[in-house]
Amino acid sequence: MEKMIAGKTITVNEEGYLTNFAQWDKEVGEALATEANIALSPRHWEVITYLQNEHKNDVALSIRRIGKSGLVDIKEFYVLFPNAPLKTATKIAGIPKPASCI
Repeated sequence: MEKMIAGKTITVNEEGYLTNFAQWDKEVGEALATEANIALSPRHWEVITYLQNEHKNDVALSIRRIGKSGLVDIKEFYVLFPNAPLKTATKIAGIPKPASCI
């Protein structure tokens, strides 16, 4: 399925997650964040970069793993991405929804 995001035609699945990470860039991330009513700060970008790196290294993402990462604790993660933080953050990061998310 295709969707216009940040003036680009992007391939997404039925839940709106990008299916081709190569189509992601910061403009797409900003547009996805706007859809989620999140204004991205440098702190958000640190977390997004961390999530993308973990995905590239085939690390299974979970709230618990992120909380133990040393980058961000669970409480701050919920402040940064208040509504379904892992689902929202991974969508903005352009990576698939983690298996740990229902």
